[in-house]
Amino acid sequence: MIIGIIGSGGREHSICLSLYKSKKVKKIFCFPGNAGTENIATNIKINLSNFDELKNFIFKEKIKMIIVGPEKPLVDGIVDFLEKNNIKVFGPNKIASQLEGSKIFTKKLCEKYKIPTAKFGIFKSFEEANDYLAKTKFPIVVKADGLASGKGVYVCENKNQAINAIEEIFKGKFGFAKNLLIEEFLQGEEMSYFLISDGKTIKKFQTAQDHKRVLEGDKGKNTGGMGAYSPSRLINNELDKKIITKIINPTIKGLQDFGCNYKGFLYAGLMIIHNEPYLIEYNVRMGDPECQTILPKLKSDLFDIINSCCSGNLSNTEIEWHNTKSLCIVLCSKGYPDNYENNVLIENMNQIKLRKNDYCYHAGTIKKEGKIYSNGGRVLNFVNLSDEFKDCRKNSILLINKLNWSNGFYRKDIGYKVIE
Repeated sequence: MIIGIIGSGGREHSICLSLYKSKKVKKIFCFPGNAGTENIATNIKINLSNFDELKNFIFKEKIKMIIVGPEKPLVDGIVDFLEKNNIKVFGPNKIASQLEGSKIFTKKLCEKYKIPTAKFGIFKSFEEANDYLAKTKFPIVVKADGLASGKGVYVCENKNQAINAIEEIFKGKFGFAKNLLIEEFLQGEEMSYFLISDGKTIKKFQTAQDHKRVLEGDKGKNTGGMGAYSPSRLINNELDKKIITKIINPTIKGLQDFGCNYKGFLYAGLMIIHNEPYLIEYNVRMGDPECQTILPKLKSDLFDIINSCCSGNLSNTEIEWHNTKSLCIVLCSKGYPDNYENNVLIENMNQIKLRKNDYCYHAGTIKKEGKIYSNGGRVLNFVNLSDEFKDCRKNSILLINKLNWSNGFYRKDIGYKVIE
């Protein structure tokens, strides 16, 4: 089968590599892809906000299935458009994508279906939000309502930080803001919980622990993710049942009441407090870098799993995993998540020799005249599978040190809660 993958990050490179290994995949197109996908697929620059342009290319090249990696095209309704044109597509439709597209939509769903989550308020203006600050306890969490590439969440220790966050959101840092959310701060430990669905059947797709903060010890600004490990140290049978019963099932029921069946990956960002799960947020796609951490552990053919979701046949598809641990470290451009330089040559890519359980996924990269340059804040993802998380981290850092990229930085403490 000829496949198309929408997206350009490490998540899309890891999906591309997994599909490339399938004997049932004949050719892959990536829209637009990166320097890593270029080695195993055909990268195509296309205006992803022009759905007709994409549709015409799909028909011309006889692409039989589209996999949507990032959130924006999903929220913009690309699945609805492609399905209307009889193109097989993997991902949730526009209504279901509101789970990520609007944090307020998700919070109201939680309220209606009694899904455990942080207490919250919705504010329509700076004045309204500022008045609330006078009577609240800190720390609090301030959130932009819409998509913000993982950066629209502010954990505020005091009133000045909260005022700054509210100003940035209402002044349009993440696009036009009609509302924002202020939530109570939940003191616990985060966990990423993944599922896959064909609209009828839901199956678990591993757990992970992301590291959002830019600095070691979980300090500094929020990012799209500095690294992850899988499985989460928090998961156990009792907690697993609680997550499905208290959070996932009521969410699916809520969407069905909207006349919507969920198809695609679903990522629940959870806070675990004394073995009780609370929903922080939903993402309507695989996480990044969690996807890069999880997919190397997959024993089954990813094409079979995704194809069965598109055919409504997931119940008959086994999902098998390697019994191993996995850890991913993200190499970033200096200055990320604030200002950083693009088009910086990554000199020593040929020094990277990957062994059996090593992976190097490209994220913000571009190839020009045979050389690889940085093209984003998060540039490369180094992943290792081992029996112990400590070895995973050591092996990933060895690869980063071999690369020795002068414009890069990374967190050396990924997995510190489970390792130390």
